[in-house]
Amino acid sequence: MQAADLDSFAALQQRASVSTWPVRQLRRGRAGHLRAAVLLKLAQALRVSLPQLLATFGADSSAMLAPPASVEVNWQQEYQHLQQQLATQAASLQAGFQRESLGILETFLLQWPTAVAAVANNPQVPAKNLLPLVKPIEQLLAAWQLEPIGTVGAETAYDPQVHELMQGHADAGTPVRIRYVGYRHGDRLLHRARVSPV
Repeated sequence: MQAADLDSFAALQQRASVSTWPVRQLRRGRAGHLRAAVLLKLAQALRVSLPQLLATFGADSSAMLAPPASVEVNWQQEYQHLQQQLATQAASLQAGFQRESLGILETFLLQWPTAVAAVANNPQVPAKNLLPLVKPIEQLLAAWQLEPIGTVGAETAYDPQVHELMQGHADAGTPVRIRYVGYRHGDRLLHRARVSPV
């Protein structure tokens, strides 16, 4: 403790951010009874390696080469515990993501089947009446920071990095018309905009 500039067990406890119990276990030579995460915190607080900590506080000299079986079991248990925590956290994040996405799409989910039925029963329904129903999808794509490349029918200079020619030939910079919008997500190109020469 002196080498680590610690003047009391309370100081060790505070620096390691652990409760009193692990420090008591160390003092009694029971390092093998502690979880791997706690052992690592204590080793860092004492400024020693984990094998040194185990050798000093309850393991024989062979602990410098290999930790005791009880510690190995503790490490395996801690690893399994952390794996379970990560799996639970990933499932929770995915569920949250789905809830948020479904919240944005709620009006679309509620109204789209009725709109489809209305069009099936009356083919004369103007398509422009359906456009407002697609707004939630546009909002979701905007929330995901999905950026469209161009707008359908727009004229632009051909850029082979973001455009795909549907027919013919075009040199970079020559005018083309966008037939199908492309998409970027951040720096990543998802789909090139499909274009044709003007």
